Amino acid sequence: MPRENIIMECTVCKSRNYFTTKNRRKHPERAEWKKFCARCRKQQAHKESK
Repeated sequence: MPRENIIMECTVCKSRNYFTTKNRRKHPERAEWKKFCARCRKQQAHKESK
């Protein structure tokens, strides 16, 4: 199955806030989205962590 679970991590405070899936065949690079961080209390960039 090409879809795998990934964990999104805040780039500022390094807290792991979101769990989602992505298709690794179509998008092999690391994902980066702006999401709300509860620890920072604002919208920050979140990157896919290992």
